[in-house]
Amino acid sequence: MKTILYLATALCVMGLAFWAYHVNYATQDQQSEMRRMKNEIASLQEGLGVLRAEWAYLNRPDRLRELVNLNFASLGLLPLAPEQFGSAAQVAYPAPPMPDEPLVGGLDVPVHTGRAKTIAVSHEVVEDLP
Repeated sequence: MKTILYLATALCVMGLAFWAYHVNYATQDQQSEMRRMKNEIASLQEGLGVLRAEWAYLNRPDRLRELVNLNFASLGLLPLAPEQFGSAAQVAYPAPPMPDEPLVGGLDVPVHTGRAKTIAVSHEVVEDLP
């Protein structure tokens, strides 16, 4: 009986050692993957910093002013005037399309009070439902 117990204990220890071995290597793989991803992120952030610096350099006001002066006549540019600016209220939005035939009947729509109201689609009287 002791032999079976010793054998079962040895098998359990070997099984746990095998499991710990695999978990250890899986953890090491994940750590190396994490290091690789951190290095890639750092490299991409460095590249992004370079691109931002280039963008700031190319969009300097004095450089843009010089480009406008060089290409003013060839592009047919006009100076900006205050009359060219407006507000959103001045925009003429198109009217929603109207149906060809008027609809008869109503549509049940829930309102904030939780009750339903019948809304007439063809400009009929709106009536409350109980």
